[in-house]
Amino acid sequence: MLRSMIILALGVAVTGCLSICCLIFGLISPGENKIHRIARIWAKTLLLLSNIRVEVMGAENVLAGKPQIFMSNHQSDVDILVVLGFIPGQFRWIAKKELFKIPVFGGAMRNAGYIEIDRQNHEKALKSLDLAAQKIREGKSVMTFPEGTRSKDGTIKPFKQGMFHLAIKSGVPIIPVCIVGAGAIMPKRSLRINPGKVTLIIDKPIDVAGYQAENRAELVERVRNVILNHYNRKTPSETTAGPPTTTNGPGVSPKI
Repeated sequence: MLRSMIILALGVAVTGCLSICCLIFGLISPGENKIHRIARIWAKTLLLLSNIRVEVMGAENVLAGKPQIFMSNHQSDVDILVVLGFIPGQFRWIAKKELFKIPVFGGAMRNAGYIEIDRQNHEKALKSLDLAAQKIREGKSVMTFPEGTRSKDGTIKPFKQGMFHLAIKSGVPIIPVCIVGAGAIMPKRSLRINPGKVTLIIDKPIDVAGYQAENRAELVERVRNVILNHYNRKTPSETTAGPPTTTNGPGVSPKI
């Protein structure tokens, strides 16, 4: 536990320092992309300090220069560092409002163009989705955890439909992302940080054409099943596993 406390103290120091840099840099040379690059350095630094290794599979599935919506399972705070540090290109977070209330850190998130969502207020949540749609129309990608919160027991929970409404409305593809191993490194509501390896699997884009509000549930299950299949295949043999195998080949979305 002492090791974890030392890492947390270093992490707070690094976070505070880089958050201040983001605030100052945002005043001197405004630009969301620049702030996001600093955030990526922050994520990789904390992973390095924590002795967490990241294996990335399917990075070629990210659409270069095109907007997309990344959707990932969520089991640990480590997930945030993994996707921020290792998903290629620029994206904007859709994050719970509580994070924006953290002094300095919240201001840095706003400077990066990240989007605040109030899950307890339906009207404000819809406005957040409208803001996300506007950023997508500007050519920016967004990142979200459709479970809405971290899983406590390692299972992948049902997905909330709001982000899928955003995908259908904006017409951009969804990139399913599966994270394996983060829950064992830092479980929900735990301050203990265990060294280890996290696997980040980025699947092929899923086209939302043909989906409407009436059949949105089908899209939800399609994306969730892609992530769930990768997770179930990777989890039992995580200590020795190579690329996950599927009937369509590694990193390929199953057809419906």
